Amino acid sequence: MGPLTPEWVISALGRAGYGARPDEVGQVMSRGFAPWVEDQLAPREDQDQAVRERLARLMLRVRYPANPKWPAVDELRPIAYLEKPIEAAWPLIEKRQDMDGAERRRPREEVMAATILRAVHSRWQLREVLVSFWHDHFNVDAWGSEEVSVALPTYDRDVIRRHSFGNFRQFLEAVATSTAMLYYLSNRTSRAGSANENYGRELLELHTLGRGAYLNDRYDRWRQVPGALKGAPEGYIDEDVYESARAFTGWTVEDGSNVDGKRKLPLTGRFTYVESWHDGYQKRVLAREFKEFGAGMSDGRTVLDLVARHPATARFVVTKLCRRFLGDNPPESVVAPAVDVWTKSARTPDQIAQVVRTILLSPEFAAARGVKVRRPLALAAAFARASGIDLMPTEGLWNELANGGQRLFGWPPPTGLPDENAYFLGANSMRHRWALVLGIAENWWGTGSFPVLANGVATPRGMAARFLAAFEGSAPPATVEALVEGLGWPPEQPIEPANPEFGKRLARTAAVAAMSPGFQTV
Repeated sequence: MGPLTPEWVISALGRAGYGARPDEVGQVMSRGFAPWVEDQLAPREDQDQAVRERLARLMLRVRYPANPKWPAVDELRPIAYLEKPIEAAWPLIEKRQDMDGAERRRPREEVMAATILRAVHSRWQLREVLVSFWHDHFNVDAWGSEEVSVALPTYDRDVIRRHSFGNFRQFLEAVATSTAMLYYLSNRTSRAGSANENYGRELLELHTLGRGAYLNDRYDRWRQVPGALKGAPEGYIDEDVYESARAFTGWTVEDGSNVDGKRKLPLTGRFTYVESWHDGYQKRVLAREFKEFGAGMSDGRTVLDLVARHPATARFVVTKLCRRFLGDNPPESVVAPAVDVWTKSARTPDQIAQVVRTILLSPEFAAARGVKVRRPLALAAAFARASGIDLMPTEGLWNELANGGQRLFGWPPPTGLPDENAYFLGANSMRHRWALVLGIAENWWGTGSFPVLANGVATPRGMAARFLAAFEGSAPPATVEALVEGLGWPPEQPIEPANPEFGKRLARTAAVAAMSPGFQTV
């Protein structure tokens, strides 16, 4: 790669992060992109002071009407659940009859707010992108279940964030034993004699081997699957789903359920394993025979071992990672080397980090520009970062993100939010994308005022050129003229910073510049 250009750096940081701040462009051009990647692959919480300070002063409104059991509430509260263990939040479920549902939505809203805040202000931009990726990959719907909503802070912190650069096999077990996933895919109710197939099916279809490895349309007996008789089946069939479901019976949540006539589970919301609920009889998954009545949880862990190290999993998950960084159709020339790294590092603690490094430092990543449409959260964060808005999250902002197609932690099916450009380019989506940047610029939702920095630029044409250069790395004259024409102001008419209209025009010009295709894509 030759000398870095502002255009290239802005594109790269828009895919490997949530967009470039103006000072970061120069830093990366000076140091190089590879050192930036290495820094990002080793995030440290104690070096993210901007986020820590903003989380400490973050106040979110809670409002609900009076009820015979409780008074009306309308107040601002600080963060309460974001760093707490699940048992600290579980009374919201245990005592749900004594409080409004807004109280059980509170943990979810805290994670939503922290997600927006981190996207804009975190030093560790690559981690935030990976966290978003894994939340989609291991999707749970925190809007459709109060239990998932209450468990979301723990899921985000101890499962997704903790393992986002780590080992995939360890990641799988953290997901499988998480309260959020146990409720979302109903495995907490799965018992011997009535195994629930939801988790077993999505583990194979969405979390590991992928739909492309589902071979039941061609084979309905395990022996027929190519490679099965040698212990290396190319894919899976329904029999593998059923047997996997049996392997995870007894993996549940301490939710007060009756274990038998004499004993109840505690009410903590934590994961637990109930031996008497487990189907201990012989099983066969992916051509592997399981001995009957093995050690506690060994059946489920053996399934996780098998799927984590299956070749189909490597290709499925790595292709998704490449799609996140390189667009809808990542070339095989980057997928194949990344799959090789995934496979060779399967037992290392930084498996995912090694794969991400391979993708980001590839010639294909270097050559890609304009290949990804920014998602609504990425668009909002990039606009704030590039224009210098000290953006803070509010309910109005995350509602507009939802209007644009990204309801945070609220995608109902287990597939996760689509990662194809077309989903974000419908007429209604585009209208809300434009409203999103305009609303942030003009502070419609109380997220923060637009900074009034004149820098000697006091004409519409000068403002347009300034923002295009900051947002895209250059300001082509034709684009500048189109932007000025769209604003409808005399292009060379001076307006002084002391003029009350100056700040409004500055914000409006920035918003219109952010509506350009060059900023909407990276």
